[in-house]
Amino acid sequence: MKKKKLIDSSLLDRAICFAVNAHADTERKDKGFPYIVHPLEAVSIVSTMTSDQELLAAAALHDTVEDTDVTFEQLEQLFGKRVADLVRHESDIELEGSAFSTWHQRKQTAIDHLAVAPRDAKIVALGDKLSNMRLIALDYAKIGDALWSRFHVTDPKEHAWHYRGLLNSLSDLSDTAAYQEFNSLVKQVFG
Repeated sequence: MKKKKLIDSSLLDRAICFAVNAHADTERKDKGFPYIVHPLEAVSIVSTMTSDQELLAAAALHDTVEDTDVTFEQLEQLFGKRVADLVRHESDIELEGSAFSTWHQRKQTAIDHLAVAPRDAKIVALGDKLSNMRLIALDYAKIGDALWSRFHVTDPKEHAWHYRGLLNSLSDLSDTAAYQEFNSLVKQVFG
């Protein structure tokens, strides 16, 4: 019998359990399934690009500060500075209520920030953005332009601008299958 290679996944295991608890009893935008499915899909996507346990943990935790009571300080204390910083790169919570209060301004600032972010932060972001784009593409195939009425910003041109901007900001990862899928889905939905 061939002996299995063991890896230390304790950080990722703790991050997944923490994220499950943080997102408990929440639903993914009227989808009828638990919110945690999205962060777990992001982990799965990130795992196609790296086995770095801190990046995988950050993918699991990427929405905890934005969508729950969790703080960056808690993440740093529990998972270390690098994981907290990766989640910070992925979050636009610090832009809310600032001079960048409109959706378009927040998204532009996030796109600009992501363009100069370290590769590791871009990998985590791509896990999140591809997961989101997969869901958008599925819903768009089912209901077409009625999809946009589910969002605060209902103009599909704004969403097209946003996702094309993300593609440009993440282009350092164009050699990955995840980026290529993201690019394909953006073209499929937005032309």
